[in-house]
Amino acid sequence: MKVRLETMFRALCPLTILALALTGCGGAATQAPAESAGMLNVMVSIVPQQYFVERIGGKHVNVTVMVPPGFSPATYEPKPEQLQTLSEADAYVRIRVPFEDAWMKRIASANEDMLVIDESAGIERIGGKDSHTWVSPRLVKVQAQTIYDGLVELDPDHEADYKVNLDAFLADLDELDAYIQETLSGLKSRKFMVFHPAWSYFARDYNLEMVPVQIEGSDPSAAEMAGLIQTAQENNIRVIFAQPEFSAESAEAIAEEIGGEVLLISPLAPDWLDNLHRVADTFAEVLAKQ
Repeated sequence: MKVRLETMFRALCPLTILALALTGCGGAATQAPAESAGMLNVMVSIVPQQYFVERIGGKHVNVTVMVPPGFSPATYEPKPEQLQTLSEADAYVRIRVPFEDAWMKRIASANEDMLVIDESAGIERIGGKDSHTWVSPRLVKVQAQTIYDGLVELDPDHEADYKVNLDAFLADLDELDAYIQETLSGLKSRKFMVFHPAWSYFARDYNLEMVPVQIEGSDPSAAEMAGLIQTAQENNIRVIFAQPEFSAESAEAIAEEIGGEVLLISPLAPDWLDNLHRVADTFAEVLAKQ
């Protein structure tokens, strides 16, 4: 059994890899907003949101990320200097990842003049709890419109620019959606096993079946592990997907039992569009062998 880094993970920028290396040492670099006259200072919760806001805001936005690369948005605790940064922010874009439940009141109270944009507004979450809505290009179209509306509210003078950028982004999302559908069409085996259940919306959109190792943040019991191993064997599953922000110990244990491997993919990669292309390619390659 071995742990393999998929190409999408290797494609992360060097700063991302550095942050991942620092995770074990407690290091957490915080991106500070640049002093740029006339730009909107926008803080977001996770890295993919930075991609979304920058696609729509273009040259008019300066985006800071609360949860640095390599850290989990399930358990992250904002640093005092990050809360201080919020005093200069024009907007905070939330997406309802778990850490926000504990910190959102403090985030909002750090700057009463800051607009809080709920990127997940209008989206029905799977199970009422699953926050990983950004892995669905179809749902990101909804989120993009919400971000656009927030930027226009803050900066109506540049509405035309935001609209051009939004339309270009929506076109890319439609193209990505079509690509993923074509890439995953015709697969006989459509079941995959993943440690942290981050891909449920992706699986729903493209008729895949996700088998999570971790349920509601908890690692499996011995009996549950035995059931997962049996499921993997019955479905000829030889790859257990995991992500760099979480321990892969349980995934490694299953892979050891089935003579398979752990493959790392991340829903938090900085180049969101390229990452989703690579995710589709990876699922197609893995499932075609089952």
